Amino acid sequence: MFICREDYPVADTKYGRLRGYYLDGCFMFQGIKYADAKRFQMPVEPEAWEGVKDALSYGYVAEIMKKPVANNEIMVPHQYWPSREDCQYLNIWSPSMEKDARRPVMVWIHGGAFDDGSSIEQVAYEGRNLCIHEDVVVVSVNHRLNILGYWDLSEIDESYWNTGNLGNADLTAALRWIRDNIAAFGGDPDNVTLFGQSGGGMKVLTLMQTPEANTLFHKGIVQSGVIGNMFDQDKAVNHAFTEKLKERGLADRETLENMPYRRLVEVYTGIEAELAAEGYVVTRCPVQNDYYLGNPLKNGFCDRAKEIPLIVGSVFGEFDFDHGINGKEKYSDEDVKQMLRAQLGDGAEALAELFKETYPDKHILDLLSLDNFIRSTEIALIKERSKSPESKTYSYMFTYNFALDGGKPAWHCSELPFVFRNIEKVPVCNDSPETKVLERQMSSAWAQFARTGAPAFTDDKEAPETGCPAWPVCEPGKEQVMIFDKKCEVRVNYDHALIALHEQYFDGASRLKADNVQH
Repeated sequence: MFICREDYPVADTKYGRLRGYYLDGCFMFQGIKYADAKRFQMPVEPEAWEGVKDALSYGYVAEIMKKPVANNEIMVPHQYWPSREDCQYLNIWSPSMEKDARRPVMVWIHGGAFDDGSSIEQVAYEGRNLCIHEDVVVVSVNHRLNILGYWDLSEIDESYWNTGNLGNADLTAALRWIRDNIAAFGGDPDNVTLFGQSGGGMKVLTLMQTPEANTLFHKGIVQSGVIGNMFDQDKAVNHAFTEKLKERGLADRETLENMPYRRLVEVYTGIEAELAAEGYVVTRCPVQNDYYLGNPLKNGFCDRAKEIPLIVGSVFGEFDFDHGINGKEKYSDEDVKQMLRAQLGDGAEALAELFKETYPDKHILDLLSLDNFIRSTEIALIKERSKSPESKTYSYMFTYNFALDGGKPAWHCSELPFVFRNIEKVPVCNDSPETKVLERQMSSAWAQFARTGAPAFTDDKEAPETGCPAWPVCEPGKEQVMIFDKKCEVRVNYDHALIALHEQYFDGASRLKADNVQH
């Protein structure tokens, strides 16, 4: 049933009344303004209004530096939306509008590193099914990105002290809005879980290291988001950038704040290219300062971050978006050896043997898709977390092989339809009866973690044989990894030796240079 009347559903917020709509068990509110912000300035509270404002359309998404291009949509289907600098909007899906319902709140932070993406960019991000089936309130958030959200201009003007962290400051403002208003949508402001993938996972970790933010949420889920060089900017590079702005006569507020965005991008990318030619590595990510405490792998987790229960995991093939290898079973042993040597050189033979021990059910050519770029740093982060007895960390690995191209190992973003319970929206996920089971297992584990701080699986009364084992917390020297596949199982430190050796013979970061990488 669909309902959208003048007086129902209407939520009373701190700033005014909002009208959404109801459809078959889910209340939906779209495009809610949670903050306002001028260019290169910290966000402020939105203006209040009289009467009832419609929340029936998604809000503007953030400006991005490069025009989106359709690419590999069969693997990661997207939807794009109008953009604007003033992009501080959020969306809410809720099973109930009862103010005392106090359901767990799951706040989705989108991927795209700190440069790209939006709260609705992927078809799989739609929160309705997760909301209905798992009885949680789902929120998704837009925020400033790239040079508007993560460009450190602090040497130019005192008011620019936190320009390198404005994207995260927007997210912090969204969390404040949720704290103050989510009860009106049936959510519990004292039980908020952040979950994000890729860049969204990085944002979860950096918000854990942000004192203004880390008391506004209570649990975190990091999916494919542990990337070591993206937790802090190099201030020497930022200084060199500022000097080049001064050489061009552009290092003043009036110029920077009034230059059209596309022209600003041209200036930035021009200087970026010059710095790269001089040997500098330019990154757009948070900047360590009084606001953000910096890379947890370098500085350790702050006391509050240690207390936040965390799920951390990734997928088998991450950034391998190339075509799968059709007819793998038909390749001769010699052909297989040559293909492995072409990628892994002198390490091919030893890696092949170790791979067979680590993944006995996979074809040896799946080794060509193995990720070490995220996984190696992920292992290090879990090890760091395990040093603190108050830190609860749960590890997972998504290893499913899809039917695409005769058997394609899981790629970056491929687990998202399962977490959001949206495999029906992504054709490639509907290739076996097991995917429906896997969808239920993953979405229920995520929701139960949001509910209690410990992931658990909802019993499937229709198919009790599909149940998962208990998911234990990691311990010092003991990473207990939940494997999500056709059969779920827990394995201890199962791939550590493989990843360590793989790093010696394959540069996992090299896949990021391809033009088919998705977010």
